[in-house]
Amino acid sequence: MSLDPIRQDLIPFLASYLPPEQHNIENKPFVTLTYAQSIDARISLGPGIRTSISDVETKVMTHYLRYHHDGILIGSGTVLADDPGLNCKWHPDVAESKLSEYSPRPIILDPSQKWRFIGSKMYDLFKNGEGKSPIIVVSEKPQVEEEYIDYLIIDGHQGRIDWKTLVDRLSNEFGIKSIMVEGGAFVINELLLRDDIVDSLIVTVGSTYLGEDGVQVSPKKAISLIDADWWKGKKDSIMAARLVPRTN
Repeated sequence: MSLDPIRQDLIPFLASYLPPEQHNIENKPFVTLTYAQSIDARISLGPGIRTSISDVETKVMTHYLRYHHDGILIGSGTVLADDPGLNCKWHPDVAESKLSEYSPRPIILDPSQKWRFIGSKMYDLFKNGEGKSPIIVVSEKPQVEEEYIDYLIIDGHQGRIDWKTLVDRLSNEFGIKSIMVEGGAFVINELLLRDDIVDSLIVTVGSTYLGEDGVQVSPKKAISLIDADWWKGKKDSIMAARLVPRTN
């Protein structure tokens, strides 16, 4: 896949929402929560259904964001449904033969160990030098460990992720100082309530409705945003913002 050039007005629009170039290693990783949704706040037509929402312009933006992060995180439901590559195809001046050098490290939340790296698109990209091998977050040590994978064991409570422990260990054990979170719905809805974890929010709104059977983004509590700004493309719009810090 070759990418169209990024819209030049997107670069200054995104600048203040990206990880700083000099990130203090004593701080937690910079976390960007980003996803594409329909006008009716759906991210897919239904559970397990791979759904394209973004236009060409905003798909390029996704790879631009990946270039600016050390890691890219998704849940097991998304990786099983979409079989994503999670590599980066955008760079200002480097040939595609070096894709693995500037692609983010995939981080897969898979406490039940349902996903397999070997045989996936991610594996093929890794073997071809076009992407990195993943870190798999599990709740217990696997009985059989796949080759090339790093496993991160974090005890979960009723399927919940200890986000602070996760991001701290990704930083301390793997040197990951910035994380781009792409979904799916469970992860997005949890992190929309975690202003202590999420540093910026970048949402693509596609020019489509997906209907009442679609998978919805809707956190359990009301939240407010600050520093919100909008960019308008040919078909999509992008909102960039930050979560309002909670007082309790």
